Amino acid sequence: MDDIYNLIHSKPENEVFKVVFFPDRIYHEQYLNATVSSRYRYNVREVRSKHDFTVLKGEVYLDGHYYTNFIRVEYRASRLVETARQHKRFIRNIVHCWIHLLPEAAEAEASAEFKLHYCEWIAAYQAEIWQTLEAPSHNFHDIKVKAMMGKHAEITRVKSFTQALSNLGELQSLEISFREHNIDLPFGYRINEPTWDNNYLRTHESPVVDTPSAPENTIRNRNYFISFQRGWYLQAKHIDPVRYRNAMMEDHNPETEPDNILGMRWLLQRELGGNLIYFHQVEIEPGIVEGTHHHIGSEELYYIVSGTGTAYMGEHDDPNTEAFPTVEREVYMIGKKRCKEVPVESGSIIYTKSGGIHGIKNNGTETLVFVAFGYHSS
Repeated sequence: MDDIYNLIHSKPENEVFKVVFFPDRIYHEQYLNATVSSRYRYNVREVRSKHDFTVLKGEVYLDGHYYTNFIRVEYRASRLVETARQHKRFIRNIVHCWIHLLPEAAEAEASAEFKLHYCEWIAAYQAEIWQTLEAPSHNFHDIKVKAMMGKHAEITRVKSFTQALSNLGELQSLEISFREHNIDLPFGYRINEPTWDNNYLRTHESPVVDTPSAPENTIRNRNYFISFQRGWYLQAKHIDPVRYRNAMMEDHNPETEPDNILGMRWLLQRELGGNLIYFHQVEIEPGIVEGTHHHIGSEELYYIVSGTGTAYMGEHDDPNTEAFPTVEREVYMIGKKRCKEVPVESGSIIYTKSGGIHGIKNNGTETLVFVAFGYHSS
């Protein structure tokens, strides 16, 4: 018997196999597919969640011995439900998942599409891709697990993934998206253009060129991105800023100027999990303005690192700002709105929920530096 088999439930770091605490829920071991039989046990190596889906990678043990590596996908489909409903359709019991595995060895890269099946135990669509489904020599699969195996089944094999799954440590990232099943069940008619949940219009920023507000610096993300990297050590000063002219302003805004340019060092973006969209450092020189703007479906937190300035928050957004002056601001894309004018300095925090308004101006004598976290609204 493999030694690790007995450690899975006893080592402190392996308490994950009894109860795994995700960012937004508790995950119990018995919900993995093969645990319908006591002959199987999972060694979950990594868990990553983003929005309403989760990806797990790890190992499967059979009768106390290592058997195979696996990837498991769970998807709650809230976004896909919305897109399908626009076409007056329900997504029913099957959705499709597309994955592009990105191991360290480029020759092992592979992509494939497979089916996810609705599971009442977890109230989500799920499937597991195992490196192999063949029983070990001189052994056999439990009939309850065997019944779950097959092409597009709840436990499946993707031949092109075999090499990438052979070394889980080298499988550092993947891209993933979801779509409707192409057959409308239970009616049986074909859906010619099934809708996708593929990160929609999400982008990320990269300092490709130094020209302010250059479109080359905005990279379209056509799929969600999952990183299995466990940690990052970064120096903000070593990351080149992306520069923006008259950020969050329209041409008729009286504060627009040819030299109203600020820099943003995009520290983490697609690497983040959960509902976090980005973490960046913003640098605003004296006299420069980031336009006042409105958040819908997202939240943002500013933490002032150094310098002084004036922030603008929507009137009545925070009762604590009622004593500050009220001014009228041109708000990006929605016209003039009444705002509160509040002073900021090192340690000040501006947190704006969906529906709120904020902006900031450096009216001091040194560079105003703050870090910003962007979130999808919960």
